[in-house]
Amino acid sequence: MVTVFEALKWASSFLVENGRDENVGEIYLRHIMGMSRSQLFAEQRRSVPQEKWEEFQAGIREHAGGVPIQHIIGHEEFYGRQFVVNEHVLIPRPETEELIYYGLGKMKDLFSEKDTTLQAADVGTGSGAIGVSLKLEADRWPLDMMAVDISSEALAVARKNSERLGADIRFFEGDLLQPLIGEGVKLDILLSNPPYIPLMDRETLSDVVIEHEPELALFGGEDGYDLYKRLMDELPLVMNERFLIGFEVGVGQGETVADLLRETFRDAEVEVVHDINGKDRMVFCVRK
Repeated sequence: MVTVFEALKWASSFLVENGRDENVGEIYLRHIMGMSRSQLFAEQRRSVPQEKWEEFQAGIREHAGGVPIQHIIGHEEFYGRQFVVNEHVLIPRPETEELIYYGLGKMKDLFSEKDTTLQAADVGTGSGAIGVSLKLEADRWPLDMMAVDISSEALAVARKNSERLGADIRFFEGDLLQPLIGEGVKLDILLSNPPYIPLMDRETLSDVVIEHEPELALFGGEDGYDLYKRLMDELPLVMNERFLIGFEVGVGQGETVADLLRETFRDAEVEVVHDINGKDRMVFCVRK
């Protein structure tokens, strides 16, 4: 019988040899064994049943071959909840959790709890991580939450996550804000993590990303700003007089996106916010 310690040691060595993150072994073994991180390390001498050991080895070998561990497990954790993911959606990243965190803080400053139902949208929803999390976390305000994506396959994943997690969301299929413009929607809140990777950076991406996550959700044109620029034309058509807009951006893109928002909304306050690692990862635009 292989112990937890031996399984982790094997996975770590195997992953390093194959140029992968050795910590994936811990993540996958926790999933296989149904254990928390503290349990896993407290029970290093615990035996791993033979069938689970075989399943563990197969999954680690599959990941070493380039398949994201989240696709093997079938979900990723985001803001304390498990979101189903597959090849049709971007795997939610930890930095996007900060967009929710800071967005909620700015909502508190801008909107009273006595406000009537607020109209909110997640544009380019993918797995639904932003829209579902905002709907469930913003419990002090009644939100009419909408989510838009151009991909019908992505929307199917987002719908599944919203149903699993109990978030009441209206879904729209279409390009950026066009479906909402067509419906005459007026928004109080818009949060979005649009594709922002420049095409020139394609060669620098891991094969785990480029071969298993949708390019539609990754690349934002030659310089990475295509989607932001297009949104600047559409945002004035959907935002209310008082509003909050929050974007995730690529490292080094903060000031450029901030300038785009300043040009679009000259009477609004625009702020670049740095993430926990000190990188410019979010841009917020508020009109009071």
